[in-house]
Formats: sequence, C-alpha cells, structure tokens
Amino acid sequence: MKKKSWHMDRRTFLRSATGVALGLPFLDCMRGSVFASSPSLDLPKRLCTIYFPYGASVPGEDHEDRDWGWFPVREGNSFRFTKVMESLNPLREYVSVLGGLSHPTGRDIGGHDTGDIFLTGASFAGANFKNTVSFDQIAAAKYGHQTRFSSLALSSDGGIGMPTRSKTLSFTHSGQPIPGLDKPQLIFDRLFGDGGGTIEETRRRLGTEASMLDQVMDQSKSLRNKLGKQDQEKYDEYLNSVREIEQRVVRSQHWLDVPKPDVDASDLDLSVSPDAPLEYIRTMYDLIYLAFQTDSTRYITYMLSAMNGNISGSFSRALGLDSQHQLAHDAGKPNGFFNQGKWNQCLAEHLARFLQRMADTPEGEGTTMLDNTMVLCGTSNARTHNNHNYPLIFAGGSNMGIKQNQFLTFNDGDDDKDKPMSNLLFTMLNRMGVSDTGFSDSTGDLSELYT
Repeated sequence: MKKKSWHMDRRTFLRSATGVALGLPFLDCMRGSVFASSPSLDLPKRLCTIYFPYGASVPGEDHEDRDWGWFPVREGNSFRFTKVMESLNPLREYVSVLGGLSHPTGRDIGGHDTGDIFLTGASFAGANFKNTVSFDQIAAAKYGHQTRFSSLALSSDGGIGMPTRSKTLSFTHSGQPIPGLDKPQLIFDRLFGDGGGTIEETRRRLGTEASMLDQVMDQSKSLRNKLGKQDQEKYDEYLNSVREIEQRVVRSQHWLDVPKPDVDASDLDLSVSPDAPLEYIRTMYDLIYLAFQTDSTRYITYMLSAMNGNISGSFSRALGLDSQHQLAHDAGKPNGFFNQGKWNQCLAEHLARFLQRMADTPEGEGTTMLDNTMVLCGTSNARTHNNHNYPLIFAGGSNMGIKQNQFLTFNDGDDDKDKPMSNLLFTMLNRMGVSDTGFSDSTGDLSELYT
C-alpha cells in the first residue's frame, strides 16, 4: 500500500473545550495506521439484525392478495418482488429473501414466545425459560475489543422484558438478557458524547442552544483542510448526517416522553403528528448507520418491536391500520393479507432506505459499507401462532463471500421440512471468521449463500 502524506488514527475524535467528543467515520487516510499495520483486521466485518413480531403477510400462491405477501413470486428461473418488497428493487443485487428456516426448539411452543430465541435457538420446552447466548455476542466475544463498544442492543420498547416476552434480541453467554436501549438521545450521547454524566448533564455542557456539532466545529474545519478530496466528501457527508440525526433526535424526543400505557392508541394523548412513531424507526436506523460509519461497534441488534410490547401497536396505527397483533390475527379475513402487507411494506421501505445509505457509502477500495455488513431482518412466525417458515430478508456481505439477489426456500414448500434457523446464523458467523464449528443446534452452513 502506498503511504499517504498524512495519516489519521482510526480512533481520532473531534473535541471541544467543554469536553464534548465526536467520533469520526472510517476515512481512507486511516488505512495507513490500524488497518495497514494489522492486515488481519482488513476492513470491518459487521452484523446487524432487526426483528419484528407477529409474523408477516403470507397468503397462498393462488390467493387474490398474493402480491401483498412477503415472499416473492417465482417467474421461471428468476423472481419478482411483491408490492410489499418493491422498495428493494433498486437494491436487488444486495438482497435475498429467505424462507424455509425456523428454530426446531420453537416450532411447538406458544406463537408469541419465539422472539426470545430468534438469535439463540434455545429450548423453552416445558417450564424451562432459560435462554442461551445470542449469535451477536459470540462475535462480540471474539472481535468486540476492536471497537469502542463490543456490541449494541437496541429496542423500541427498551429494557429486557420477561421470559418469552423479551424486549431485547441479545443475550450473554449465561443466557441473561442485555437491556435494549430505546431512547435516541441516550444512544446518541453514548455513541458520540464524552461518556460522562447523565443526559441532563450532557445537555448542560452543550448549552441551551449549541449542538454537539457546533461545539466541535472549529476543530472540524481545521481537520477538514488536511484531508484529501475523497475523504473531504466522506467527512462532509458524515457531518451532515450528524446534524440531521441531532435534529431528528430532538423531534423524536417529544414522542418518547409520552407515557406508553398498554391501552388502545385512541386513548393516548399524543402531542405529536401521526408520523412520529415512523420517524422514530427512521431515527433508530440512522443511529445504527452512524455507529457503523464511525466504527463505534460492529455488532448491532434492533428489536423493532416486541411480542406484547407497549408500543408495537402504535407503529402500524400510524398508517391507519390495526395493531400488529390484530393485523396478524386478521390475516385470513377479507383484506387481512392486504392490511398486514401494507405494514410489512412500511417495514421494507425503512429497511431499504437504511440499506441504500450503506450501499452509497464507499469503504475501502471499490467496496461499500453494505459490502462489509451482513443485515438480517425478519420475524419468528410465518403467520401468528405458526412458528415455521420464518419470513427473512438477508442483505449485504459481498466482501465476506456472500451471494445475494436470490429467493431461496429451504423446505421445498413443506413447513415440516424447515432447516434450522441456526444454520443461517452459523453461516454468518463463518463468513466473519468467528466460528467454523457451528452455532446452537445448527446442522451445517447454507452453501447456497456463498459466492
């Protein structure tokens, strides 16, 4: 590698006189330090997993609402995204849709008990509700020391919940839940603040009006002048992203401060626009993007909403639909698949925006952030109370030998022949160089996903 005239350490921070610290994204001028001196690190290899409850719209092949189903339509040797997934068309080369996978340990348990084991494959048979380690923590245990945060667990509901109704996807090696962070301001401060004091103390340090970016802007201008043209473009885009996320955090904070009683949304006195819950999801995705961009962590889980979670209903109601739970139970009724499909379409659109941002972010020579990140999004029911044939989207990872642009079903249309979901989790760990011996109850890898 040709040595650049000026190098920057990968962990460089912008700092203000008041102690505010802002991490920087991965820039080309950083390759001469950590990545060049440690070839084994190469470019970051990341995992991101997003979960939503209550299944997805899965009408039969001949159903009149087939085009409002999650799974694509097969056309000869190819496939066509349904209306639910049409926002993913521009990203087709980066995305695959997977079916025919489920956790054997979860196939016969309660339909709303499966969120806990989505990333663990643990057995909740009988009265046993003890979980096991989630696959993101396997990766974090091996490589998490390379970043400031070994992993990040996010959750729209926040906290840990209770067994079979967990509000987090991440579990320690002893099976203990890792509390999911749900407040964008807290997440933002943890990622980009100086790490000291409470949110209120951070706000006082920042002043009544000055944002974090304003506090470090003088040093920012000086640093920018030392960068090459390509790094300057990345740098400007990053600062614009920070400004945007700060503004969005402030807006979403108004919604988060509203109590979350477990009642029908019509009884809630929300003082914000109906779009606020969807703005919240967008904000959480933006925070994940920035966490990856700054290499603050490489392993993130996001429970977008939880089984029986307090706010799972408000997301779909923002579209004028019933709660996610009710949508799932009404799927077989007239317009049921259409209504659930509209909610799934909204989920796909948020995911597509997130994936597109990563695909548009250069990282290294000829690759993008998405090439270096594997993203898994899905749910642990086909339909509510049917714990087979998980509807899944798998994206990214081409720089780790992942082959995309596929619609793969692993059970030949027979739910009783599902392959273990742990085979997919093992495949992802294998591609990252974390494990070549398996994960949980895996029986092998999914070679169909390899280039």
